[in-house]
Amino acid sequence: MSAALFPLFADLRGRAVRVVGGGAVAERKIEALLHAGALPRVGAPALTPRLAQWAAEGRIAWQRGDFTPDWLDAVWLVIAATDDGTVNRAVAAEAEARRLLANVVDDAELSSFQVPALVERGDLQIAISSGGHAPMVARHIRRHLETLLDDSWGALVSLLGRQRTRIRARFPEMGARRRFFEQLLAGAVPRLLRQRQDAAALAAFDQALVSAAAAPAVGTVTLVGAGPGDAGLLTLNALRAMNEADVILHDRLVSADVLAMARRDATRIEVGKSARGHSTRQEDIHALMLEHARAGKRVVRLKGGDPFVFGRGGEELQALKAHGVPFEVVPGITAALACAAYAGIPLTHRDHAQAVRLVTAHCKDSMDTLDWQALAQERQTLAVYMGVAGLATFRDQLIAHGRAATTPFALVENGSRREQRVVTGTLADLPDTARAFDVHSPALLILGEVAALAHTLHWYGAAPLSAPSAPSNVDAPSLSRAA
Repeated sequence: MSAALFPLFADLRGRAVRVVGGGAVAERKIEALLHAGALPRVGAPALTPRLAQWAAEGRIAWQRGDFTPDWLDAVWLVIAATDDGTVNRAVAAEAEARRLLANVVDDAELSSFQVPALVERGDLQIAISSGGHAPMVARHIRRHLETLLDDSWGALVSLLGRQRTRIRARFPEMGARRRFFEQLLAGAVPRLLRQRQDAAALAAFDQALVSAAAAPAVGTVTLVGAGPGDAGLLTLNALRAMNEADVILHDRLVSADVLAMARRDATRIEVGKSARGHSTRQEDIHALMLEHARAGKRVVRLKGGDPFVFGRGGEELQALKAHGVPFEVVPGITAALACAAYAGIPLTHRDHAQAVRLVTAHCKDSMDTLDWQALAQERQTLAVYMGVAGLATFRDQLIAHGRAATTPFALVENGSRREQRVVTGTLADLPDTARAFDVHSPALLILGEVAALAHTLHWYGAAPLSAPSAPSNVDAPSLSRAA
């Protein structure tokens, strides 16, 4: 995957921009530059009739002829818009040598900046970019946004821009200022602007500014389940909380894709636990939540999976409750549900599994507390959150208590993420298969007859892997009856 482009809105008012090319494509680019207040300098052997008229009117400067390096003297940006690949490459090379940003139309590889598809509502501009790889996708999205955003958004931006000094004076602290904006945007001002009642909208704004609570905000903590890694599995409430947060305390295993959905300017603190590396003590996590909440911040405690399924969410709420800190909980999709679904494994099946047990077994002490007799019963699925190092003990105990050595299993590593792997086999070979495929945390073990369906119901990522010594086609449970 290529590096992401850095989004940038350039102020080109009164600044010279070189456009190489005088055809229809160049004309579209020049029109956008004129709209932005730039001073286009056009270099080309000939111009379209419209460009020729603009040159005659003095709106653009035309330099007749073929490209030469001196065309890039004293300009801020460069756009190559010819139909000659050799010329475009020469422009791009000269711009690179001069450290000038250049856009070569329809050539992302030669370009050092891209011109996005744009939705414009007054001073509000929304740019959509595909990195130059699929401009038609960006234009398609732009058309959708055009229908969603009316002109009142531009009026709203203009109103708030005129009142910026008053807002900052009333709310010098960023968190309080953001909360004021959220209340304002949910109130009457946007509606009145949509109704073209500008005077009433200004009066409503004045009232909101005067009546806003002067007392410092009380901090809160929201316990948010981040799911197993795929950002598409976040709930709407999770997204809301993450975008309102001042501080985000996140586990080590919360994926980068999920973190990318959070407010960009929120303070982010990793408080993960690791069996091999640095870990944050649970008491220190409690202290951080209390510290930031008492400072009036909105804290999101972002936990992988679901905070109430082996996530110590209950302990954290008890600490908050004991100190009088308000809190709420946003559930997440726990790893057992997501890993099974993304591996094509139904956790229950009318013919084969009438029960599901969620089990944690990260260390010897937790192993010793398990009810092995109950876990070894047939016609149930075990979803085991555990360290890979405990697989041998887990296998031995289950077989010793009566579970068949031929019971199918699936190890789902990095479930729901791009790098997901599914490794299958039978209980007797569980630890050896895990070693053979070098399975690492985060990994979830699914044990039971339904695990054999990983091969026939596979739909996400790479196909499941099996050890060479394992049967190549494990008999899958019958699907003659609907699950």
